[in-house]
Amino acid sequence: MKQVFFTCICVYILAILLHLVIRCHQSGGTNTQVLGIDLGGTKIAAALFAQEGKLISRGSALLEGRQGQEVGALITATARRLAEGEEIGAIGICIPGIYYARTGRVWAPNIPGWNDYPLLEELQQAFPAITVRVDSDRACYILGETWQGAARGCRNAIFLAVGTGIGAGILVDGRILRGHDDIAGAVGWMGLTQPWHPKYAACGCFEYHAAGDGLARVAREYLAANPAAPSILRTRPEQELKGADIFTAFDQDDPLAQRILDEAIVHWGMAVANLVSAFNPEKFILGGGVFGPAARFLDRIRAEAQKWSQPIAFSRVTLEISALGGDAGLIGAGSLALAAARE
Repeated sequence: MKQVFFTCICVYILAILLHLVIRCHQSGGTNTQVLGIDLGGTKIAAALFAQEGKLISRGSALLEGRQGQEVGALITATARRLAEGEEIGAIGICIPGIYYARTGRVWAPNIPGWNDYPLLEELQQAFPAITVRVDSDRACYILGETWQGAARGCRNAIFLAVGTGIGAGILVDGRILRGHDDIAGAVGWMGLTQPWHPKYAACGCFEYHAAGDGLARVAREYLAANPAAPSILRTRPEQELKGADIFTAFDQDDPLAQRILDEAIVHWGMAVANLVSAFNPEKFILGGGVFGPAARFLDRIRAEAQKWSQPIAFSRVTLEISALGGDAGLIGAGSLALAAARE
């Protein structure tokens, strides 16, 4: 009789423990905060997130010409400053380039000395008791939008980031598409014109024509090829032209700026069509620094994309501008950290 009673007590205790484990798992497994860090070409943004996604506090630091290990040290210092006195469950890092998951190393072309940088190892040494996750900016953008943005709750979605360069974060069946060497989404190399030119070798055809820097490149080519053509853009030294200058000139009815952006809209629309046809997403998000000022062209981009896209796939996708703007990478890094904390 005593043995039966003891067995019943044990079963009851185990049932309670199992219930607590299940509730802990459902709630995320921890009440600690997570830290998201977004490394850009000129600055670092960081933020503390609560488990339900609320942004608690944030900070930033300028790179100011730092290179190589100096940038890694600045990331560590920024994380320590923001996390001081807090219980941190995990850290997520968004980097502007390729993160090689097998080695933990990073290729970031805009940061000198980061051709094969051991970022994960460095951060694990700096924070030995905290789980650290690293991913590319394009992956973090779509993670951010599906967590708190325009693609919230989607399992198949694409974020086309058009800024200094061009890349796409692609979510397929709830998972980031990475490819054999974590390079999937390097859509700046899509061929959208003929013939191929050697000038495309460095960044790809699409990026050459339609990234932020690409708009300025195309403007310089037109100015050089048409020295008599009037344009507001001639008031700036050619080598100082930026993508933002094209939009400013467009707003002043400059014919050259209008021509450049007309061509860019065709490229953006064709790229949307190709990606929609290939991956059949439910949401397609346009973001990055160019969207932004190019958000006004959404209807024209949609009309152009419809011409080129698989018709059924296009009829079932929603094309939107990023709801998170410049915070997409930061919030995506927070999502990356939250997933790590729950694991």
